[in-house]
Order: sequence, then C-alpha cells, then structure tokens
Amino acid sequence: MSKLQIKFISLFAGIVISLLLYFINPFNVDDTAAKVLAIAGLMITWWVTDAIPMPVVALIPLVLIPLLNIAKLETTAAPYANPVIFLFMGGLMLGLAIEKWNLHRRIALNIVQLTGTSGNRIILGFILATGLLSMWLSNTATTVMMLPIALSVIHVMKENNKGGGNIANFSLTLMLAIAYASNIGGIATIVGTPPNVAYVGYINKKYGFDISFLDWMLLCLPIALLLLGAMYFVMVKWLFPNRIKSDEGTRELIRSEIRQLGPLSVPEKRVLVIFITTAFLWIFRSIINDLQSTVKLDDTIIALICGITLFICPSGSAESKNKVENNESLLEWGDTSKLAWGILLLFGGGISLANAMENAGLMEQLGGWLAQFSANAFVLVLVITIVSMFISEVMSNIAQVIVFAPVVSSLADAIGINPLMLGIPMALAASVAGMMPMGTPPNAIVFASGHIKFRQMAKAGFVMNLIAVVLITTLCWFFIPLLMKV
Repeated sequence: MSKLQIKFISLFAGIVISLLLYFINPFNVDDTAAKVLAIAGLMITWWVTDAIPMPVVALIPLVLIPLLNIAKLETTAAPYANPVIFLFMGGLMLGLAIEKWNLHRRIALNIVQLTGTSGNRIILGFILATGLLSMWLSNTATTVMMLPIALSVIHVMKENNKGGGNIANFSLTLMLAIAYASNIGGIATIVGTPPNVAYVGYINKKYGFDISFLDWMLLCLPIALLLLGAMYFVMVKWLFPNRIKSDEGTRELIRSEIRQLGPLSVPEKRVLVIFITTAFLWIFRSIINDLQSTVKLDDTIIALICGITLFICPSGSAESKNKVENNESLLEWGDTSKLAWGILLLFGGGISLANAMENAGLMEQLGGWLAQFSANAFVLVLVITIVSMFISEVMSNIAQVIVFAPVVSSLADAIGINPLMLGIPMALAASVAGMMPMGTPPNAIVFASGHIKFRQMAKAGFVMNLIAVVLITTLCWFFIPLLMKV
C-alpha cells in the first residue's frame, strides 16, 4: 500500500470517527459537547495516524470551533498565545545559540574525556553529556548532535580492538544510551521536552497555579538522575556487557576532536554567560522576587529576556564555522528557520481543544466516570503512569499529554486529590518510552544507525520502562505533596 493510499485512509478514518461520535453520541452528552467530542475524535485520529502534519492538525480548532458556534474565534485563538508557549520559545532560542556556536559539542567531548575511554566509561560519558544537554536542548537536536560523535568513537574502537571485549554490544549500548539519555534528560527541566511545557501550561490555565522552574527540578532532576544511573547499570552490567578496556586510540580521537575546536571562542563565552545567567534566574526566581518588589520575574519573562538578549548581543568574532561578519549577533533572525515553530502551534491547538472540552463539561464527566475505579490512590497513580508510558510507544507524547492532561485533572478533582499527583507522573511517563523506534524521535534516529535490532530495542526499552514506572510512581507519590500543592 502506497503512502498516498495510507494518507487517504487515515484522513477518511478521522472523518468517519468524528461523524460517528457526533451522530451516535455514545456518551449521551448535549449537542455542544457532542460537537466538541467529534472535533477531538477527528484531531486525535489524525494525530495518531499522522494523516497530516501534527501542527496543521493543531489549527483545526481555529476553524471548526467558531464555525460550529461552540465558542467565539477570539476565545478559541487565545490559547495559541499562552505564556507557556513563549517560555518554550525562549528555551528553543537558547538551544539554537548553543548549537550555532558549537558549545554543545565542546561540552559533550569534555565530559567524555573526563569519564575515561574504557567501553563502560565511554558509555557513561555519553549518558552524562547527552542527559545534561537534553535538559536545555530539544531531545531530537541533542540526539542528532551526539550521534556522529558516537559513530566516530565506534569506528575507532573497531579499528583498535585487539579481540578483547564485545564491540557489537558496545555499539548497541552506545546508540541506545544516546536515545534514552536524550529522553530521560529532558524530563529534568520544564523546557527540556515539549510534554513538560504542555502540562505546565495546562495546569496554569486550569488552576492558575504556577509550577516554578525550581520546584520542577527539585522533583524531576532526581528522577532523571536515578533513571540515568539505572540505565547505565542495566545496559553495561546486565543486558549488553562489553568488557572493553581503555584504549589509546579512543583517547587520542577525543583529544583530537577537542583540539580541533580550539580555545573557547568569544561567541561561545557570551552564549555560556547568557545560558548560566538564564539558568540562575530560573532556579532562584522565587528568592529574587521575595528579596525585592521593583520587578516581578516569572519563567516565561526570563526565557524571553534570554531570547531577546541573544539577538542583541554581538558575537564579537569574525571567525566561526559560518564565516560571519563582526557585526553579527549571537542569533540572527535567519537562525530561527531551525526553530520548532510547529511545536508551538501544537501547544496552542492542544490547549484550545482542551479548553473547549472542559467548557463543554466533557472532562468533568469523564473524570467522574473514572473515579469509580479509584479506590486506592497509589494504585491509580501507578496505573496512569503505566498507561501513559505504553501509549506513548505508539502515539506522539506531546499529543498524548495534551489529550490526557484534562482527563487526569478532572479525575483528580472528582476523587479529591492534588491533580499534580496524577498529571506529573503522566507527563513524565510520556517522555521516557524506549521500546519502539517510533516511540520518540531520538529512538527513531538511533535505530536508523543500523547498530540496533528491533528486538534489542524492545528488550532494553521494556526493562527501562518498568524501572521508570517504579521510580516515577514512587518519587511522585512521596515528594509531590511536599513540594507542590495546587
């Protein structure tokens, strides 16, 4: 079956499901709610089947909600300018600057050099470097950046291997480590991965509650670090041991790569200062606000200050990989062609759909219906974490969080518990799926390297999924009540 045929079948399936939801009305809701449910069915079907690009699907509420007289266009369009979208935009701009001036490559190579060049230590170095970068860059960009470095290391290891150790296991583990560390590292900060941003935006819109950058990190950074540590031991000590000893050829490759970068350039220094300042303001925003009343910082304002500063600050150097002129800023508008504009649209469309579903009473009804299965709150958190993780193996994690955030929030309201107890585990679980190549973009990128077989990814991903379920459920259960209260 051709791609065109699959596309038309997917488009037709979405329309059929939408019409069935409206005319059959299986949940016996009023006419307005039935229209909203039909729009949701259409969008979710097209998101899952990838019938048309996801950002394009996210524009559907702007057309259908006003057209069907569900809400005014002004009301429908407002979520596309949600503050959390601009928070993510600022984070993306910072990532672009780090990538443009090659600061990310310098950080990664130096971490790998510090950890050592035995098989296990190289893998540890890549896990730490990838996880750290993924906290601030997009998971996809981090994976794309780390992949060629890893492939070079694998090539050198093969050339210098004297028959000791298992090169195949080393290659496999290194590829998986990059993908999984990209996924896991992203959960540590709000801007680290789109599902985090989508969920924080929804909570702010629904409850008027601001999850601060610091509160998120206090909860999620330990989860990420524990998952990265667990991944290292599972991969190199249990599933795919390589037993490769330290090698001079690999050491020389890393040193050579660092030498080629030369000393820290002026643009790199300036980006690094802006990066550190932004992270400092994000982490200590509440303390700064408490100490004075002249200005009131929030995470979105800080992100936008960072983004604007990158366009104002001159690079200070005429020598770079882009052969730029002296008067170029750290970021030029042309650089934003690489910005994930589609993700920003996706956030807006998802929030708009969620608002319509909530206003129509659908989320309240669904939460009330699910409440009958929630006798034990801990078991409910566990079940939601498991369901979220395994659904994200076959569905876009951004779309998944957009769809499920209103559901779990309404369920929490129905049974009278903190909505973050269900929502944060759901959002985190959506980002760490590792069994399927299509589960996340990093999975797909490393799978295409040819070093991984499907059954190997499924095996490693299943084990990591189980570990993630236990860690996410347990830590969220004990620490969310201490750190966050809506």
